Amino acid sequence: MIRRILVANRGEIARRVLWACRGLGIATVAVCSDPDADAPHAREADVAGRLPGASPAETYLSADRILAVAKSAGADAVHPGYGFLSENAAFAQAVADAGLTWIGPPPAAIAAMGSKIEAKKLMVAADVPVLPGIDPARVTAADLPLLVKASAGGGGRGMRVVRDPAGLDGAVAAARREAESAFGDPTVFCEPLLDGARHVEVQVLADAHGTVWTLGERECSIQRRHQKIVEEAPSPAVGPALRAELCAAAANAARAIGYTGAGTVEFLLSRDGRFHFLEVNTRLQVEHPVTECVYGVDLVRLQIEIAEGAQLPAEPPEPRGHAMEVRLYAEDPAHDWRPGSGVLRTFEVPDVDAEFAVPASYGLRLDSGVESGSEIGVHYDPMLAKVIAWAPTRAAAARRLAAGLRGARVHGVTTNRDLLVRVLEEPGFLDGGTDTGYLDRVGLDVLAAPLADGTAVELSALAAALARAAADRASAAVLGGLPSGWRNVRSQPQRRTFRTPAGTVDVDYHLHRGALVSDFCPGTELVSATPERVVLERDGLRETFTITTAGGGEVYVDSRLGPVALTAVPRFTDPSARIAPGALLAPMPGTVVRVETEPGADVAEGQTLVVLEAMKMEHRVAAPAAGTVAELNVTAGQQVESGAVLAVLTGPAATEGNPG
Repeated sequence: MIRRILVANRGEIARRVLWACRGLGIATVAVCSDPDADAPHAREADVAGRLPGASPAETYLSADRILAVAKSAGADAVHPGYGFLSENAAFAQAVADAGLTWIGPPPAAIAAMGSKIEAKKLMVAADVPVLPGIDPARVTAADLPLLVKASAGGGGRGMRVVRDPAGLDGAVAAARREAESAFGDPTVFCEPLLDGARHVEVQVLADAHGTVWTLGERECSIQRRHQKIVEEAPSPAVGPALRAELCAAAANAARAIGYTGAGTVEFLLSRDGRFHFLEVNTRLQVEHPVTECVYGVDLVRLQIEIAEGAQLPAEPPEPRGHAMEVRLYAEDPAHDWRPGSGVLRTFEVPDVDAEFAVPASYGLRLDSGVESGSEIGVHYDPMLAKVIAWAPTRAAAARRLAAGLRGARVHGVTTNRDLLVRVLEEPGFLDGGTDTGYLDRVGLDVLAAPLADGTAVELSALAAALARAAADRASAAVLGGLPSGWRNVRSQPQRRTFRTPAGTVDVDYHLHRGALVSDFCPGTELVSATPERVVLERDGLRETFTITTAGGGEVYVDSRLGPVALTAVPRFTDPSARIAPGALLAPMPGTVVRVETEPGADVAEGQTLVVLEAMKMEHRVAAPAAGTVAELNVTAGQQVESGAVLAVLTGPAATEGNPG
C-alpha cells in the first residue's frame, strides 16, 4: 500500500491529486519553485519541498531535485500530473530505480509513445489508422498544407501550421525552439493538415491484470495555438457505431504498448467520418473531469489504486448526461492571445457544486490552481482554472457553464472568460458545428468582443464614480452627513475620469436633492450607493453593480451587463512618467529570444522587431506603423519587465497616437 505520494507538479493538477490523496488517507508531498512558495498546492500538502529557481528547467523539469525531495520527505510514490515530466520515460524509470512507485504507465510504454514519429509506426502495426509523417527536409509544395509538430510532448507547444513553402523554414525553426524549451527535445516532424477535421480522443484505463476500459470519447476541437480551450463528452459528431470503432482502435493502441493506468488516445476525425491516430498521451489529460462526470469515476483515485495493484471490474460504468469544460487562461484573445501576469486580486466563481470532484448530481465543478491574491507569473502555463458543467443534455451543460462564467468575479489579470462565454452561446457551437478551424471561421472579432458593450461600460463607470463618492463620504473626517459634492450654489457637476478598454471617459454628474442628474448617462436614476454596491435604474430596470477597488487606481465593476475593468485617472499627473513618442513597449514580462532589427533600420507596419518568450510560448512584438528604429534597448537573452521600452521608432506614423 502506498503511504505518501509526492506530486511532481504545480497548480490545478497538483491540487487535484492532493484532493484525491486526502480522500484515500494518503499523506502528500508537494514541490514548489521559488515563485510558487506560497501557492495553494504548496500550502495544502502535508509537506512541501523547495525547488530553487523559477524556470521550468531548474524546477519542475529537474528530475534529480524532485527525487531528492521525495527521499528527504519519505515519499514512497510519485504522481506526475500532466505536463512537465509526466511523459518522460527516463524520469519514470528513475522513480522506479529509486524504489518508489510510479503512478503512471510503464516507462517502456511512455518511451514507445514519447516519440510521435515512432508511435505512428507502432500504431500501423496495431492496425490503427494513422496520418503519414513527413520529414521536414523532404517537404514539397504538394504536401501543403501541413502541420509541424514536436515529436516529444504536446499541449500545443512546438506546433506550427504551414500553408506557404516560404514559411516552412521559419515554422520548423520556431517549433524546434519551443519544443526544446518545453520538453528538452527539439525533434520535429510534419504531417498533413486536415482542414475542417475534429479533434476527438478516447479515455483509456488499464490495469496490470489485462483489463482495458475505454470511457467514451471527448471532443476537443476548439483550440487556440493548437491547445484546447473547450472540451466536452460525448462528442456531438459521434454516434454509437463510430464510438465503437474509436474505442476499439484506442483499446488496440493501449494493448499494443502494454499500457497500464490512465491515458488518452487522440484522433483526427475528418469530414467524411474517417479517423486517424494522432498520439497517445501517456498521462492524465487536462480535460479528464468531463469523463469523470459522465462516467461517475475518479480517475486520479483509480490511477493510484491501479499502481497499488488493484484490478478493474470487467466492464466500465455506463455514461450519463453531458459534460463540458472550459480552460480559463490569463491571456488576451483580442491581442494575439497575449499572456497576462500580475496579482489575481479576486477569483470567485458562484454557485459551484463541487471542487475537484464529480458533483453529487448534475451541477458546476471547479478545478482551480489559484485563489484571490495569487501571483500569476511568466514562467509557466497561463491556465488559472477549469470550470466544468455536467447536465442531462448538451444544451443544458452549455447554458449552465456560460452562466457560471458570466457570474465569476476575476480581477487583476486579463483572461479569456468573455471569449469562452461567447463560444458557449454561439449558434454554430450550440448546433455542434465545431472543428479545429472553429475560432478562425467564426472570427475573433465576434468571439473576443467584450461581454460589456459601450452602454455597459458607461453605466459601470458611473457606478464606479458613485461608489467612490460614497466611500469619500464614509471616510470624511468632518461634515460626513452632507451629500457628495454638495455646494450651496452649484456651479459645475462632479467629475471623475477613468481609463476604460475603449479609451478615457469623463463621468460628469451631480446629486440634486438626492436625485442623480448626469448628461453622461441621461435617464439613469440612482437607487442606492455604497462603496461596494451601486443600484441604478434605467428604462424601468434596476441594475446592480458590484465594485471592487484595488491599488494603483484599479476599479473592477461586475454586473449582469458584463465585467468592466477601469483605472481611475488622478487629477494631477507626473510629467516625468510620460512615455517617449514612438516607444515600443514590452507587452508582458519575458525573455528576449530574438532581435530582428537594428538601429537605423527602416521597418514596415506589422514587421516583427523583437520576439519574447513568456509562459513557454513565443510572442512577436511588431512595429505598429512604418518608421525608423531610432533606439534598440534589448539583446537576445535579456529579461524584460512588462512596459519596458524595447525600441523607439521615429517617423510621423510611428509616433502618432503614442500614449506619451
